[in-house]
Amino acid sequence: MEKNTFENKTTEQLKASLGMLKGITIVLAVVVGLLIAVNIYGLLTKEDNSTFIALFAVAISCGGMIPLQMINMKKIKAEIAAREPM
Repeated sequence: MEKNTFENKTTEQLKASLGMLKGITIVLAVVVGLLIAVNIYGLLTKEDNSTFIALFAVAISCGGMIPLQMINMKKIKAEIAAREPM
């Protein structure tokens, strides 16, 4: 079975994938930021911190996906730049 690499996709497919990755990354960053903000507020104001500590761990682990998406976006941009004539 053939691997699904960026070289096998058309330029239009790469541009569509890049746009989708940008949108997903922005939404994920906003959601993780809101989750961290809510958790910090909850940790500072509530007495029972167990829920907020668990959700903070979830927010940090979800935030770890953002650099992976940035790496994929960089690879797609490099492939698109390599295809365009000079």
